[in-house]
Amino acid sequence: MPADRLKVDVQGRPLELSNLDKVLYPAAGFTKGEVIDYYTRIAPVLLPHLADRALTRIRYPNGVEDKSFFEKNAPAATPAWVRTENLPAPGSTRGRETIDYVVADDLPTLVWLANLAALELHTPQWKIGSHPDLLVVDLDPGPPAGLRECSQVALLLRDRLALDGLDSHPKTSGKKGMQLCCPIAGTQSSDTVSDYAHRVARELAETHPKLVVSRMAKNLRGGKVFIDWSQNNAAKTTVAPYSLRAQPVPAVSTPLTWDEVAAGAAGKRPAAKPYTAAEVLKRVDKHGDLLAPLLDGGPKLTSSGDSRASRQSHLPKP
Repeated sequence: MPADRLKVDVQGRPLELSNLDKVLYPAAGFTKGEVIDYYTRIAPVLLPHLADRALTRIRYPNGVEDKSFFEKNAPAATPAWVRTENLPAPGSTRGRETIDYVVADDLPTLVWLANLAALELHTPQWKIGSHPDLLVVDLDPGPPAGLRECSQVALLLRDRLALDGLDSHPKTSGKKGMQLCCPIAGTQSSDTVSDYAHRVARELAETHPKLVVSRMAKNLRGGKVFIDWSQNNAAKTTVAPYSLRAQPVPAVSTPLTWDEVAAGAAGKRPAAKPYTAAEVLKRVDKHGDLLAPLLDGGPKLTSSGDSRASRQSHLPKP
C-alpha cells in the first residue's frame, strides 16, 4: 500500500484513508487528517442533525483556496454499506428527475465523506419521506452592517416568532451571517413554511425599515440585514450545525446561546465570529448540543389570518 494511504476500521466498516498530511486550510495549516479528526470527534452532536436527511456536500479536494464542487449524487465507488436514497431532485441543474443521495446516519459514512474532502455538509429542512420539521431563516448583513446588526435582528426575530409559539435557536453560518432554526410539526408543506417565513420577514421589514429588508434584491441590503426566508423552499439546503466552512481558517457553523447573541447586539462581543473546529469542540464539552431542541419537534405554523392584528400590536418597536 502507498505510504500516503492508511487502512482503518470504523465501527466495523473498512475504510482506506489517503493524503492525511495534505493541507486543506493553507492559512491555518489544517490538514485532511485534522478534518477527519474533527468530524470524528464532533460526530456525537453532528450526526443527529444529519440523520434521515438527504445530504449535499461541497468538496475541496485541493483545499479551500482551490476549486470546489457541489455533490448531491452518490459518487462512483461509494461503499455498499453507505446508505443512499433515490429521491426527486427539485431544481437539479442537470435536469435529473431523481438523485441517489447519500444519507450520513453513522460515523463510518461521516469519516468516508471527510476523506473525500467533503468539508461542507448541507441538509434540507425535511427528513426523507416527510414534510419540513425545521423552519430556518438566514440573516445576511449588507455592508456596512455586520455581526452586531445580525444579532439585533436575531433578537427581534426570536421575539416575533415566540408570539406564534415558536422556539428559535441561533447559530453562526460560519461565514459572515447567522441563522435561526425553529423546530416545527412536520405536517405542513414547504410552501406553507416558506410563506410563513416570508410573512414574518415582511412584518419585521415594515416595523424596522432602517435595519431589516425582506426583499431579495441585493441593492436594497446596504447597511441592513436581509432575512432570507427562502431557505425553506423544498429545493434549498442549509449548512448543517457543526459543519466546517470553506474559510481561511477551519470555521464551523456554530450553535450560540441567546446570551451570546444579546452581548453581540450590544456590541460587547462578536457574537457570530467564526469559531474554529478546536473552539467548537471545547464549546460542546461545555454546553453539549445547544441545538438538541431541534430534534424534539415543534408546533404547527399559524395561518396568515391568525391574530395578525394582535401580533402587529405587540411587535417590538424600533
